[in-house]
Amino acid sequence: MTVWDAGDPALIAARLAEEFLARYDTPATCVGRAPGRVNLIGEHTDYNAGLVLPVALPHATYAAVRLREDGVVRIASSQIEDPWTGHRDDLASSEVPGWVGYAAGVLTTLGEAVPADLGIDVVLDSTVPMGAGLSSSAAIECAVGVASLAAAGRSVEADRDLLVAAAIRAETEVVGAPTGGMDQTISVFGRPGEALLIDFRSGERRGVPAEIEGHCWLVTDTRVSHALTDGGYGSRRADCERAAAALGVATLREADLAAVEALDDDLARRRARHVVTEIARVEVAATALREHDLATLGAQMAGSHASMRDDFEISCAELDTAVEAATAAGAVGARMTGGGFGGSSVALVPIDRRDTVIAAIDAAFAAAGYAAPRHLVATPSAGAAIVG
Repeated sequence: MTVWDAGDPALIAARLAEEFLARYDTPATCVGRAPGRVNLIGEHTDYNAGLVLPVALPHATYAAVRLREDGVVRIASSQIEDPWTGHRDDLASSEVPGWVGYAAGVLTTLGEAVPADLGIDVVLDSTVPMGAGLSSSAAIECAVGVASLAAAGRSVEADRDLLVAAAIRAETEVVGAPTGGMDQTISVFGRPGEALLIDFRSGERRGVPAEIEGHCWLVTDTRVSHALTDGGYGSRRADCERAAAALGVATLREADLAAVEALDDDLARRRARHVVTEIARVEVAATALREHDLATLGAQMAGSHASMRDDFEISCAELDTAVEAATAAGAVGARMTGGGFGGSSVALVPIDRRDTVIAAIDAAFAAAGYAAPRHLVATPSAGAAIVG
């Protein structure tokens, strides 16, 4: 029974600085750190101008960075075997691997904050599981972004909104993943001990206490590959846009549930119903968290998973198994989290039942013939920062 370790930030940063020096024969200017995230509730609502309630993970990506004056871009990673070398002008090319776009695209989208003639040397390390629906891509973008800003002499604190906007553009414009902005926002603005209630219509961000005495947030990575650019995510976004058009509203945030239920198109009705009811569930869940109303919180998580499984159709057999096994073994609530089509589930679990829940999920996966999942504890943590 293994729980994925987040590692010690100071030790990881020091080791990465040593690797940078050995690889490039020059010291890094700084090391940036940006966390992955787990969304407690509110899936596919960000690009519908809705509400989300994520927490920043203790698991993070680290980027040792040094800016260059010749426009050359060199990127290496402890998780990817082959380093990449090119030029800043190459980043718009479709030949650039996706992970390079995540790592260096933000250099372009930061605009005047990092002058256009500069290149960059980067070495990455990460404790965020890749492909697990835990925002490893945004963690890369924000880690490189925060380090690049610091290396350029900018104020990280003053430039947090700039960083979020640049990281979103790196993902949507450079890599081509049609995401909504939740991942980058929580990676930059995450708060220790809190979830972040983000309103994508007003732009408001409010902290919600997310540490519940005697309980922990258990994340289970199903090991079913999760990718944002494989078409499934984009098709759901297109479904939502068509439903909004049919309802005569700018976004599904403005949609009325009664009008949604009256739609003749079954697919549009189910997609819109998920978004409208999910936004409502986020509000109820945030209040339940503040009031430590675990029964209500668990019910909202269960309703969210059923909606994603049945109306939005983004779950899979492994995710359903993880949710069902966790709930049966004593979790307060459980649901799939992230974009879907694989990835992870999240469950609120009494600490004294954590190992029992993990064992139950592992046993259910083994019985179904699935590959063994991996687990991590999502302690709400701080957002992007310079750590070395």
